[in-house]
Amino acid sequence: MEKLKNIITTIIKFRIAIIVILAVLMGFSGYQTLKKLRVDNSLSIWFLEDDPSYKAYIDFQEKFGSDEIFIAMLPVENAIGNTEKSKLLKLHESIDSLSFVKTSFSLAKAKYPIYANSKINFDDLYNTKRSEKGLKSLLSKLPNISAQLITKDFKNQFFYIQLNPTPTIEEKRQSIGGEIRGIIEKQYSNYYLTGPPVLNEAYSKGIYKESMLFGGLTVLVITLLLLFLLPNKRYLWVSLLSVAVPLTLLFGIITSLGFALNMISMLIPTILMVYSVSDAVHIINIYHKEGFSDNTIKKTKLITLAIKKSFIPCFYTTLTTFVGYFALYLSPLPAFKNMGVFTCIGLVLSFFLVYVITIIGFSFMTLNFENTKPIISFKSVNQRQFINWLNRFTTQYKTPLIVCFTLILFYGIYAIFQVKIDTNSRNLLAEGKAKQDLRIVENELNGSSRLQLNILTNNGETILNVEAMKHLENFQKKLEANPLINAPVSVVNIKNFLEKRMPMLFQTNASQDKMESTLSSVDNEDNNFFKLFSEDFTSAGITISFKEIKTSQLEQLLFEVERDFEDTFPVEKYTLKINGFAVVFAQLNNFILQTQFKSFFAAFFVAFLCLWFFIKSLRTTLLILIPNLLPLTILAIFMSLLNIPLDVTTAMITPIMLGIAMDDTIHLVYKYRRSKDIQGTPEARMNNAMEYTGNALFSTTIALVGGFLIISSSAVPSVRDFGLLCAITVAIALITDIFYLPALLKTFDK
Repeated sequence: MEKLKNIITTIIKFRIAIIVILAVLMGFSGYQTLKKLRVDNSLSIWFLEDDPSYKAYIDFQEKFGSDEIFIAMLPVENAIGNTEKSKLLKLHESIDSLSFVKTSFSLAKAKYPIYANSKINFDDLYNTKRSEKGLKSLLSKLPNISAQLITKDFKNQFFYIQLNPTPTIEEKRQSIGGEIRGIIEKQYSNYYLTGPPVLNEAYSKGIYKESMLFGGLTVLVITLLLLFLLPNKRYLWVSLLSVAVPLTLLFGIITSLGFALNMISMLIPTILMVYSVSDAVHIINIYHKEGFSDNTIKKTKLITLAIKKSFIPCFYTTLTTFVGYFALYLSPLPAFKNMGVFTCIGLVLSFFLVYVITIIGFSFMTLNFENTKPIISFKSVNQRQFINWLNRFTTQYKTPLIVCFTLILFYGIYAIFQVKIDTNSRNLLAEGKAKQDLRIVENELNGSSRLQLNILTNNGETILNVEAMKHLENFQKKLEANPLINAPVSVVNIKNFLEKRMPMLFQTNASQDKMESTLSSVDNEDNNFFKLFSEDFTSAGITISFKEIKTSQLEQLLFEVERDFEDTFPVEKYTLKINGFAVVFAQLNNFILQTQFKSFFAAFFVAFLCLWFFIKSLRTTLLILIPNLLPLTILAIFMSLLNIPLDVTTAMITPIMLGIAMDDTIHLVYKYRRSKDIQGTPEARMNNAMEYTGNALFSTTIALVGGFLIISSSAVPSVRDFGLLCAITVAIALITDIFYLPALLKTFDK
């Protein structure tokens, strides 16, 4: 007690110097944040650079071309009109000159093969000298290719822009979309633009906008709540500074180290502000109660008493919350790792700075505790009467309460296994032009995502043989029958086109040399948007496109492609490799599951040890853990009933909620364990603990629920679900703490 008093006296003595230092640090951090804050939702934040699938994806881009492709749909009067080709060629010239573009493709660049003099020649598919009827007839003979170049009604053209491999464009990503739009708008006043780079850009802009909005709304909501929750208006500025200082310093650290916000870390400001104000409310609540109970006590002693009584429970609540977030570091996703680490840094900053700020704030205050009252209050709401009723209720009906909550707990455990694991990429995008353009383009094109299927010969021989071509044709027919796949393109399309024109060209007795010499030249340079062969002709490629779909559907699609390959090709002679971002993205379900198991069990184990050390009784620790698991099982019930899956945002919910659920429990149990001097049963000790900490429990829960409800106002469906589920879980955690926990301890803690 004396050492603590000396520390507090020293802080008060140097309070002006501390204020100046904090002001300078806040100024520097604010400058760094304004200057360097950026948003990064690139592929690298989701997958480690040494991840085998990520490496394979980058290698694929180097060999076969990036699937970072802009798709522009250009409404026109006549997609095969004379004037439209010159506009397309002019657009190609401008787009191809950009340093970050590998190639562009449209009807104006497409070629079709002509067999003459024992060799393949190529002519423009879009030849304005040909009659409109002749051009339509030619396009109908290449249906899979023409379907990706124009719409059936000839009212829209599609223009593709293939970027360089992902690692080479990351630094320029923020400006790429703007440059491309600027070029298109010079020739087309009306157009629709989509594709992975557009969606990535939309994610980033949405993140920045919502992080700013959430921050402002959180400050507003916290301020309004504090007007009701604080016992006097003078505490308001102390609470707000307890929120502002650590958050500003944290963002100064994040930006100084070169890190950026992403879809996960955008939630840090709101979460951290709510935690900071919760600790401040607990400290203020104790300070005011002690001052009210003894108005003759000196200020330094009163501050010391408030710090002493609040430090241990606040330390353990911070520790359990810290554990919940740090458990995210075990996730295989870098975005979760960064979220966990920086939130933990923020929690440590908040914990220490809240005490420094409240000590300095209290030192400037002179209060008449008996005459103080909240700035805004409702006369009809009486917390003391409610707490007295609560104590009577949990004593009188403790057995029914235990039975009821335990049954819910068992049902919740069952519901855990009913929760789906799935990420819908569309739910990561807010409503807006990007999402509207995606719907419009996919409605006409039936696909905006791309996969490259490569069939290789195991012995290294050429794939240009009669047997392989037959298997390839059968394989492509199965792909075309898949409802999720749109218009696959391969050498089969060219072969079928040539066969219709010259039936004798690929007759069954055609020699191997004839087959190879004929087909080897069809991979024309102007058509390299669709990679038909490898350079050594040991593999053939099939390009397939599909709509933005859920990861569960994507997993099913990849399974069906592999199944169809194995049913068609002799696997001892041929191998299938599926390349593209979709292959990497499909692994998210597995990563999310790993995050849940690793993070939750790590958080649970460490939290158990913390509680055991804090309570020093295994029996009581186990009794306390039961009601802290209940909110998580009820969370599973809500997710299964509302059909909300675990996705890339909700994947971190259980370790975080476990830490939060324990916060109120620790404050309540701390007072319960410190009430051993009260004569009588555990009922008396619990009732006393509830009377002492009840106000703070309600206040911090209201603040937490308010903060998460702000997140639930997000325009991004996935983030909205995360905020709503967190708000529900925090509210349920309070209910279990004031009903289930007291009933358990009053019954079993002898």
